[in-house]
Amino acid sequence: MDRKLTTILAADVVGYSAQMERDEAGTHERLMRGRKELFEPEIARHHGRVFKLMGDGMLAEFGSVVQAVECAATLQWGLAERNAELPEEQRIQVRIGINLGEVIVEGDDRYGEGVNIAARLEQLAEPGGIWVSAKVAREVEKKLAFGFEPMGAQKVKNIAEPIDAFRVKLDGLPVKRLAPVSPKRALLWAAALAAIAVLAAIWFAVLMPAAVPEASADIPSIAVLPFDNLSGDPKLSYFGDGVAEDIISMLARAPDVSVIARNSSFTYKGKATDVRQIGKELNVGYVLEGSVRKDADKVRIVAQLVDAKTGEHVWAERFDKTGADPWALQDEVTGMIIGALTGEVGQLKRAQYREVWGKDTTSLEEYDYYLRGHEIFLAAESREQLDRSAAIWQEGLRKFPNSALLKVQLGFFYFMRSYWLWSDDTAADYKRAGELAREVAGQENLTPLTRRLSHWLMSFVLSQEGQYTASVREAEATIALGPYDAWAMHSLSNVLLTAGQLDKALEWANTAQARDPGNEHRFAFTRGHILTLKGDGEGALAALKKGFNGAEAALLMAINHVRLGRLDDARAEVKRALAIDPEFTQAKWREGYFYSDPLIVEREIADLAKAGLPEK
Repeated sequence: MDRKLTTILAADVVGYSAQMERDEAGTHERLMRGRKELFEPEIARHHGRVFKLMGDGMLAEFGSVVQAVECAATLQWGLAERNAELPEEQRIQVRIGINLGEVIVEGDDRYGEGVNIAARLEQLAEPGGIWVSAKVAREVEKKLAFGFEPMGAQKVKNIAEPIDAFRVKLDGLPVKRLAPVSPKRALLWAAALAAIAVLAAIWFAVLMPAAVPEASADIPSIAVLPFDNLSGDPKLSYFGDGVAEDIISMLARAPDVSVIARNSSFTYKGKATDVRQIGKELNVGYVLEGSVRKDADKVRIVAQLVDAKTGEHVWAERFDKTGADPWALQDEVTGMIIGALTGEVGQLKRAQYREVWGKDTTSLEEYDYYLRGHEIFLAAESREQLDRSAAIWQEGLRKFPNSALLKVQLGFFYFMRSYWLWSDDTAADYKRAGELAREVAGQENLTPLTRRLSHWLMSFVLSQEGQYTASVREAEATIALGPYDAWAMHSLSNVLLTAGQLDKALEWANTAQARDPGNEHRFAFTRGHILTLKGDGEGALAALKKGFNGAEAALLMAINHVRLGRLDDARAEVKRALAIDPEFTQAKWREGYFYSDPLIVEREIADLAKAGLPEK
């Protein structure tokens, strides 16, 4: 019997039997049309899968709990739009329940308590509502734009323990974009801010070009609109403008994003304009819009990224901050928004991934080869997955043999295959990575993206070669070319760690985590490693427990337990590591880790030997 942890969405139609009794043919036709036109496409778009249909209901499975909740909200908004055009007796209303739990896998079907709880939550939900379990609410609370209302412990049929339930608060949130500002309100705002707007326009006309740049086929283009003030505090109008201006300034420094100048995108301030129209007029692929609301001393900022071609919502995030002075919050919030949008795992790149995967393979161009391979590379958890990314880049190089972008990505592949101990010939792979890094660095007319990646790869290569001062210099050059890329800052903190610059390494790692808190599990090992070298054993263990639970994390925990005098705990971690990777040895650890001070790895090996890790 196979089991797995997954997210289950249960949905059923309210009053289905009564509707069928009144109009059997019409009800059935409306239900089938809604399923084909709304439910099945949205579930597929959010990477879900319907595994059971029950007449008036369905069960779907999602690999991501965030995607499941986002999909549920989109479904309810979509139904509300469809129902607005129908008489009340013909409207299809649905209740939805979502649970994150363990299920029994039997072919394409799913059984067990994980499914049952989702179904019970759906029965508790009101028409048009979404109820979720506490596990779901905790997982997505800070990752989506809407909130969750606690509904208390609910005793339900055939479930022994009460379920802690939460209701998704959809009231007042839009289907695809923030509610348009009324003309009357827009006129009031315009009058109040006229003098400031004139001064700001003059200032930015000097600092930023007036022409609307053409959208690039290679990199995402974006327009940032001023954030709407949804409270009665006029200071927050200025704050909303300031947030948008800071985002534009930051995006202008990102090498793989094309951003429209402020004096072009701010012409839409206070206007109820369709995002698709803005996209056409400014020739951009995406629009970022948002709102600011103040309640007592709490400020809530909501940011939303919208596909300007389709008007579809791509990403949303809510930031709740406390403070009497909203200006003091501006830098922190804008930094987090930029971190979420850009970089190696940012939402703009994810949106590109979705577009690329929808294309026919024969039509892919150079940048698409980069994106396709890069998505697999970032998520690789096995040698086979890593090799798949290289195969895509090698295919692209056969078509574009002079592509510096694909060469530098292939260099990353060779380096990481050795670094992650998946290489058959570590020395040869490191050497090949160095050759590609130097070949790309020697080419002229590199694009900003390729130049940044070239510095990044060279930093890794020089660190492995023992040229620590030069490796740090290359790391700093990488960050200078993309200062808000949280993933790069986290990744390159390892170079600082290796060079012995532990305080700066920890600063970069902490900054990366603050800018991209949703990826803390990815950053945890690096922070734990740095804290280990700084001698903070308890801090290292706390960090490591928040990350991926692999063999190397277990061994790093074992090292800290040895140093804290907990030999039994250390031996238990080594046992766990060997259960994950039975071939792990002291020699393998020595092969994978190198420092400017060679005594560090010898001390680590001695600790691992005490904890029972085999020598060879």
